[in-house]
Amino acid sequence: MALDAQEPLFVFGTLRDTVLLETVAGGPVRGRTAVLPGYRVATAKGQSFPILVARDGSTGAKGLLLDLTPEQAARVDYYEAPYGYTRKDVTVQTDDGEIGAQVYMPPDGQWEPDGAWNLEDWQDFFGDVMAEAATEIMEGFGTADPEDIAKRFSVIRTRAQQRCNAREQFSPSVLRQKHTRSDVELIENKQSYSHFFELRDVMVKARQFDGEMSSVMDRAVFVTADAVTVLPYDPGRDRVLLIEQFRAATYMRGDPNPWSLEVIAGRQDVGEPLETAARREALEEAGLELGALHKIASYYSSPGANTEYLTSYLGIADLPDGIEGVGGLESEAEDIRSMLVSFDTLMQAILSGEAENAPLIMSALWLARKRADLRA
Repeated sequence: MALDAQEPLFVFGTLRDTVLLETVAGGPVRGRTAVLPGYRVATAKGQSFPILVARDGSTGAKGLLLDLTPEQAARVDYYEAPYGYTRKDVTVQTDDGEIGAQVYMPPDGQWEPDGAWNLEDWQDFFGDVMAEAATEIMEGFGTADPEDIAKRFSVIRTRAQQRCNAREQFSPSVLRQKHTRSDVELIENKQSYSHFFELRDVMVKARQFDGEMSSVMDRAVFVTADAVTVLPYDPGRDRVLLIEQFRAATYMRGDPNPWSLEVIAGRQDVGEPLETAARREALEEAGLELGALHKIASYYSSPGANTEYLTSYLGIADLPDGIEGVGGLESEAEDIRSMLVSFDTLMQAILSGEAENAPLIMSALWLARKRADLRA
């Protein structure tokens, strides 16, 4: 049921951000300032978004009163539906006096209030990512079930973080032709699958090296998230910590042993610095605290069809006997065995083919090049 277009909507939180609001509504929205008496705006504990908290004597929650078309109202309803919000009738104060309106409210007791919420702080930290996430969410308007969106919200945000990262990425063109995104014509961009990963069918033209545009290219792109890898190394003992875990992709390829020998790795969380992600993953997968981190490289793992962009580190660590074990997050069905391996054994694993994934091989070869300096 869509919001009655004759009843204005009062928004007090993230939808006050113009970019996000226009992305959700599908275009510009008429709005004016308003105050909801008897409430304050607080951060939902452990979350980034705000909630309304009733408080007698409050000067009121400041926000915007939106006059939505029926189509815009339906789109906003769809965007709010995954959060379980329902509409409540309220009376707000405007420059023209009191006006009846509606506001989205969560189920009673769903969120515990924390400190005050500030729109500018949210915009600085989450604004760009959430606008990108809203773009993907609203692609499902009219077709995707909001409950399905709720289940995928976390991975939708990580994919949004990837797109934001790419926009800010320094991309030198010394050996490459000085092409830009303006040299590509996007004809069609269709989501054909979305869950933990996303599959996009795209039709594009790209400028050729002779200056002419290419014919239409039909491509499929596997959309993932930016991630980090880290190889823990103990210079004094001259050994590393590796992990082993089952991988569905190697199983589906038909590999006779679909358990993979790897470095520690994981996705970057929204707003999380890459080095923080590397340290977090080391704790989660191996219970290991890292010292100094040395950046190895940032790179696409398979640019022909995959958006995955990795940043690999070598992390200095204390690796005494007995720290090996089995770790990982039960909530993510992780069963990860860690092991201590000497440098010579590591290099032998590369030569024998037992080490067969790119981040591990590249990290080991980087270590071979820098080992003497790290041990000095």
